[in-house]
Amino acid sequence: MSLEAGPAWKVVALPPLPEEGLRRLLGPLGERISLSVPAARDRAALLDALGEAEIVVGDWTAELSLDAEAVHAAPRLAFVQQPSVGVDGHDLGALADAGVPLSNAGGVSAIGVAEWCLAAALALSRRLLDADAAVRAGRWPQLDLGPRELYGSRVGVVGFGPIGETCARMFGGYGCEVSYWSRTPREVPYAYRELDELIAGSDVLVVVIALSEETRGLVDPSRMPAGSLLVNAARGAVVNSAALLSALNSGHLGGAALDVFDSEPLPPDDPLRDSPRLLLSPHVAGVTPQSTGRMIRLVLDNLEAAVNGRPVTNVVNGVDTVVRRHSRVTRP
Repeated sequence: MSLEAGPAWKVVALPPLPEEGLRRLLGPLGERISLSVPAARDRAALLDALGEAEIVVGDWTAELSLDAEAVHAAPRLAFVQQPSVGVDGHDLGALADAGVPLSNAGGVSAIGVAEWCLAAALALSRRLLDADAAVRAGRWPQLDLGPRELYGSRVGVVGFGPIGETCARMFGGYGCEVSYWSRTPREVPYAYRELDELIAGSDVLVVVIALSEETRGLVDPSRMPAGSLLVNAARGAVVNSAALLSALNSGHLGGAALDVFDSEPLPPDDPLRDSPRLLLSPHVAGVTPQSTGRMIRLVLDNLEAAVNGRPVTNVVNGVDTVVRRHSRVTRP
């Protein structure tokens, strides 16, 4: 790791981790960084901590995020590194207007999330949870459980970033007929379908697209084929929750698996808890030791690039990838 000389960069770290542990992760990079954390995990402490911040490492829980007010409170801010794929809560426009690149950790959890999607589709199609519950209860529904093979199914992937492409490879390798939709078609060995066609023609619909105002409520499960399966590892709000519950309760859908929800943790009175056709998971699809290792490496590599004047990777708000220090008096 080659570090250039110059004043230490003031870095504010928002993840809910001990400050000493964060310093150990920095290693030699810590010689170029003056690290601090907010005095408390609340908005007042966040705004106070941002006064001198030049780089912010975001909070993957989205409890602390940079909206327009927070960006205004950080006149020296030059770079934001989000240690997750989602950038929920950050005001990308305000950061772009201030000339601050925002990078995410896209790709680090692709394998973990894709594996979860494949495992969830298998669990639903083979009715593993129902089989387990039946045997534990002393029943033996060998002839009426009704599992089916996933092999040969038409699988539609909504979203084709690193996670979507990894899903396509895994489901394709399992013998499924894979097609996809994204806002920008890609040169890939999978058929592109218009969204309505994809939803209406998929035995299994895998949703892995980022949440934005364009994708909120994007997927209406009522338009899926009768008996089909839905797997959502994107964000809860991408799928119309009311339509999902209706399609499940009516028997139109064969089942669904959700790793993400409109509100997290899932509220105790949420009706999703009562649907027997749902497999529920606590937003854990990408939470593996391997994914965490890749995330830490990406964050450290981007911090090193930022303080050394080299381009950072994974910028998602369209700002120049070379990080430059800002003056307190010239920030709009």
